[in-house]
Amino acid sequence: MVKHIILWTLNPSLSEEEKQNVKAGIKEGLEGLLGKVPGLTDVKVIIDGRLQSSNADVMLDSTLESEEALKAYAVHPEHVAVADSKVLPYTVQRSCLDFEI
Repeated sequence: MVKHIILWTLNPSLSEEEKQNVKAGIKEGLEGLLGKVPGLTDVKVIIDGRLQSSNADVMLDSTLESEEALKAYAVHPEHVAVADSKVLPYTVQRSCLDFEI
């Protein structure tokens, strides 16, 4: 099993209302991939409860069956569509940690 953790920082030029809408769209889009992308066994997107000490706005916490499944997930058309429409246009920074569990 592999954990795939991503942290994003949203574009600071977005209003607070826009940020809330963007975060909801990211959550809906990525969590909606469960059952559609082979090898993706769990996905949670954290958008609420952020403390002032945080330096990221959104967290993806996902689990995949293997490193091969992670590689396939990265290029899966439904994942790419979510990334291209709901994530990339609104984020300015991305950090990733992938590890075996």
